[in-house]
Amino acid sequence: MSVDSPNISAPPQADQPVIRQLDDAAINRIAAGEVVERPASAVKELVENAIDAGSRRIEIAYADGGKTLIRITDDGCGITEAQLPLALSRHATSKIDGSDLLDIHTFGFRGEALPSLGAVGRLSITSRVGRAAAASIAVEGGQMGAVKPAALSGGTIVELRDLFYATPARLKFMRSDRAEAQAITDVVKRLAMAEPFIGFTLRDVTGGGEGRVTFRAEAESGDLFDALHGRLARILGKEFAENALKIDAEREGLRLIGYAALPTYSRGSSVAQYLFVNGRPVKDKLLVGALRGAYFDYLSRDRHPAAALFIDCDPHLVDVNVHPAKSEVRFRDPGLARGLIVSSLRHALAEAGHRASTTVANSTLNAFRPESLGALGAASVAPPDGQARVYQMDRPSLGARTAAYQAQAPAFTPPRSVSPPSETGFAELTEAYSARVEPIPDDTTALSQAAATEGLPLGAARAQVHENYIVAQTETGMVIVDQHAAHERLVYEKLKRQMAENGVAAQALLIPEIVELSEGDCARIMSVAEPLSSLGLTIEAFGGGAVAVRETPALLGEVNARAMVLDILDELDDTGESMLVQAKLEAILSRVACHGSIRSGRRMRAEEMNALLREMEATPHSGQCNHGRPTYVELKLADIERLFGRT
Repeated sequence: MSVDSPNISAPPQADQPVIRQLDDAAINRIAAGEVVERPASAVKELVENAIDAGSRRIEIAYADGGKTLIRITDDGCGITEAQLPLALSRHATSKIDGSDLLDIHTFGFRGEALPSLGAVGRLSITSRVGRAAAASIAVEGGQMGAVKPAALSGGTIVELRDLFYATPARLKFMRSDRAEAQAITDVVKRLAMAEPFIGFTLRDVTGGGEGRVTFRAEAESGDLFDALHGRLARILGKEFAENALKIDAEREGLRLIGYAALPTYSRGSSVAQYLFVNGRPVKDKLLVGALRGAYFDYLSRDRHPAAALFIDCDPHLVDVNVHPAKSEVRFRDPGLARGLIVSSLRHALAEAGHRASTTVANSTLNAFRPESLGALGAASVAPPDGQARVYQMDRPSLGARTAAYQAQAPAFTPPRSVSPPSETGFAELTEAYSARVEPIPDDTTALSQAAATEGLPLGAARAQVHENYIVAQTETGMVIVDQHAAHERLVYEKLKRQMAENGVAAQALLIPEIVELSEGDCARIMSVAEPLSSLGLTIEAFGGGAVAVRETPALLGEVNARAMVLDILDELDDTGESMLVQAKLEAILSRVACHGSIRSGRRMRAEEMNALLREMEATPHSGQCNHGRPTYVELKLADIERLFGRT
């Protein structure tokens, strides 16, 4: 008996894919998807074109968060009538010569922005060069119109309407008008920082008409640092400008300039960090990590530094063509760029010495001000007709002040600049008040020394309150010092210096711990083996993807070597650097400093308090404790007088 084999037929062959050339409309829309993510991206591209054109004034107008209108008006060199169609062609640009993409001195160089915008919106360009007649051209959804005569006094006007009307699916991903407008403002502010000698005006013309100005920065004058300081004060605020340190350093062809804020002027997020490479705003992991590393020892983990830093170098030393939006760069020598930022900022912070930000005093004054004076009874009644309050006994008489001086220091003579007022005030109480005060020994030498120390930054110690706070008098006001926090920082800095001079002691493991890794992770951890070794952590390759941990820092005691290696790898992957071992070592030093410093509750003699103040003045970074909090508060005499309504 035979069985017929089943009739099995081969499956039908699928259609062979055919390679086709995309048309220009599809190409431009794909490019627009990479280059133009939202209205702010379009503003960035168009404003950068205006800057490249040599403009001195640029006006940006938008409506409905840039969704319905973006208009850029500049006074740059313009585009000739014959080249207007070419300006809207793909990969047509006047900004590079030949094919050298490493010799880029402008913002733009790809020739993609204008045709991409014309492919997804309604774009028109009106321009005039010199005394030639003005001309305009329009493109809608990738369809280019003819060049037409126009009226324009000079420069260029680029108008983009109905962004993404040709790709309606992208409109679903747009955020609210307010959010898109905020993104546009942020882009314009970053470009304004990079170009302080150019004037910028940003208008919201939603609803028509002239609209309202949401941001304006007039062109700055003076040298580069003066102009940059003025522009940063305008954009980041007066407080940043007052508390920012000037940065100017150069190393092997890279120059770093800008301003970085004091550690006590920190933020809860990284929103106040602005980084530029050859004038181009970037958000680069390497540079952000370097900025974080520079402030590593001065801020707690939940605080972030504020800075505006500019790296200038030969274009051949950096590649800007690594991201569609050009927001990332790649340095030929990344370690050089990182080292320049870290060393320059740390040098500037060290030179700042004990200085703390002015916002500390402002916060203190705000804490003193009551929200309401209603509890003061009749004294809190507002003066009639909106007049300023006039306090009774606002200025003590000369007799009262003389009595106060004599009560505190009988040998001290009041300043001659004090003119006797007409009223007697407290003069009649002088004799009775002096009789109740315990006499103080006449020590002319001590008084002269105290007067001399008042001229120093932190002044002369006058008292200790609650066995924790030192009150010192300066020539222009007073200083309140947290004795424990201040001494903790001083001890910490001393321990760090000793560790840097003597090195980190390492403890050898009796049996090296083998950590199995992937080959890529092994290569990454071995790339930082040398700096880790200087911190007492010795790692060697063990074949394949494994590494052997042979030594660990003695200061850390018993260490889970495998967990530490994996944590270091996570940091390397996240920020491109690892400060884990250093953080652990310095955390130990910080705890040692905390236990070895003056405790709260200890009474200090006058000479001890003054010695602490002098050491603070001589020690870098003593203006903040190991956790980034201020160690002292300075109040000017004018601030104190405001607290009492004297001004």
